[in-house]
Amino acid sequence: MPTATRCPSPLVIAACASIGAGGIHAAVIGTHAEHRILALLFVWSAALQAVWGIVALLRASPAVAAGGLAINAVMSGAWFVTRVSSVSWIGGLEDREPMRFADTACAGLGIIAVGIALGVLLTPGAAREIRLVNAGIPAFLVAALALPAMILGGTTVHGHADDAHGHSAADATGEVASAAVPPKPYNPTQPIDLSGVEGVTPEQQARAENLVAITLARLPAFADYRVAENLGWRSIGDELTGFEHFIKWDLIDDDDALNPDAPESLVYRVGTNGSRTLVSVMFLLPPNVPLGGVPDVGGRLMQWHIHDDLCFTPGATPRVAGVTTVGGSCTAPLEKLAPSPMIHVWIVPHPCGPFAALEGVGAGQVKDGETKWCDHAHGAAGTFS
Repeated sequence: MPTATRCPSPLVIAACASIGAGGIHAAVIGTHAEHRILALLFVWSAALQAVWGIVALLRASPAVAAGGLAINAVMSGAWFVTRVSSVSWIGGLEDREPMRFADTACAGLGIIAVGIALGVLLTPGAAREIRLVNAGIPAFLVAALALPAMILGGTTVHGHADDAHGHSAADATGEVASAAVPPKPYNPTQPIDLSGVEGVTPEQQARAENLVAITLARLPAFADYRVAENLGWRSIGDELTGFEHFIKWDLIDDDDALNPDAPESLVYRVGTNGSRTLVSVMFLLPPNVPLGGVPDVGGRLMQWHIHDDLCFTPGATPRVAGVTTVGGSCTAPLEKLAPSPMIHVWIVPHPCGPFAALEGVGAGQVKDGETKWCDHAHGAAGTFS
């Protein structure tokens, strides 16, 4: 009499998925080595998911299912949180993370494990005895997804540094220039090195590095936004974007440009709890300076922009209250301000380098004939939005 074929227990699939997710976490530990706490979190994630998966293969029970549910729910939840917001108290997660194949595959496997473990807990008898011979198909399918994710995740430097050896700031036509020498990602805690961008002279590189260095040294004097407020900086009311600009309006028309002791605008990242962390300065030139007339400080390392589509409230301390088209008008009583050329200097790592503009509405407009640059050559972990 032929023997009946036994299907694998649902927990086998959950176990294989958890082991696969743990393998991906293990593969990317090295790409986060510069952030010790974050690297340790990946170590623990890999260990917990893999060990639980092995235990689940050897011993199926509701208690084991509950453990897998908890472990993988935490891992998947952490992935979701870092994709929708920043985690300012963990180095390397200060900025919202983009979705990549490796981390998305890892989270997907974790979610599969969560769903199955929950189903096992809700279905009496689902955690029946497991025979390892029944794990072949689930293991193969998980491996087919996890192995490419491990390869890509383990060989991609976090924060777009995979582009570091072949790309730099985009040129005026939108093409990306090749790096002359292997550049280094911008890390404010390390010696500043903005080399490796084709077309940038040694003098331009030195001036750009000096501007970053003095900004890193002086800007923390405004780390507490309340100190800035007491000194005359006022919010423009854009905190819902995740970044809040504080401007001292009378500094825009003075003759003191690119001075971090008297910055025209301070940029704070707004946390989900309402906290404000100083992340950048935004230097502004007087409105009568055209984009074609900005000072040549860093050459192709720096791209100035304007905002010609924002509507402000009237008064001595304007606040952003609407958006119009580029060159368009605002509906009264809102008014459009004469655009001033501006450029950021970030005091935290940024995926598009130390002089990057914000994204979305905050990106502004660049000089005619140019496209927005992203200095992947010196890009670092994270992303901004």
